[in-house]
Amino acid sequence: MSTDRTPHVLVVDDAATVRYYHRQLLSEAAFRVSEAVNGLEAVELALQTPFDLFVVDVNMPKMDGYACVEALRGEPVGTDAPIIMVSTEDGVHDADRAYAAGANLYLVKPVDGARLVRLATMLTATAPVREETP
Repeated sequence: MSTDRTPHVLVVDDAATVRYYHRQLLSEAAFRVSEAVNGLEAVELALQTPFDLFVVDVNMPKMDGYACVEALRGEPVGTDAPIIMVSTEDGVHDADRAYAAGANLYLVKPVDGARLVRLATMLTATAPVREETP
């Protein structure tokens, strides 16, 4: 976990609209969000910054989501932070491959926003705190 109380999430997707959608959902739920456009960039960021959760697309250029998750779980990154994989692929084989790579959850796009926030909250073992407005 990060040193502050706000969980830090890395959203990894080559589609800018999907990154924006996930960023908005998670930011509004009091998560701190960073972005990467492919698996290679995600691994490079993970080497520099500890993240509390990864939301990783499957189909991306340079390094796909499966290879990204394997790299995040392996050395030198070696993260044990939860990983949610998201994809348009809805076959059992696709989910099995994600779990074999080291993902904690596999969701099919389009991802329900409320569900993503609930799962992110559960996986980071914290309830994001919102300030009350007067």
